[in-house]
Amino acid sequence: MVEGNRHFPAAAIRRGHLRPSMTQTDCAWKGTASCYDVVVGDAMNRDAGCYYPEPKPAAEAIRGGIAFRKGVRVEGG
Repeated sequence: MVEGNRHFPAAAIRRGHLRPSMTQTDCAWKGTASCYDVVVGDAMNRDAGCYYPEPKPAAEAIRGGIAFRKGVRVEGG
């Protein structure tokens, strides 16, 4: 958990539900995040998944993880 967001290992996520987005955001201590649109069926939640491909040293623990927002619920299975 970082700032209230759980970062899931990328290998644990069904990548078929993710589409790369052109959106990037910057965080002063984590670095630059790249986003994914989350797609389930015909529904798309734009920029609802984020990851830090090259996090800053203070945020190294989130490297390789994907966090979700905008109402996305991650379920096991």
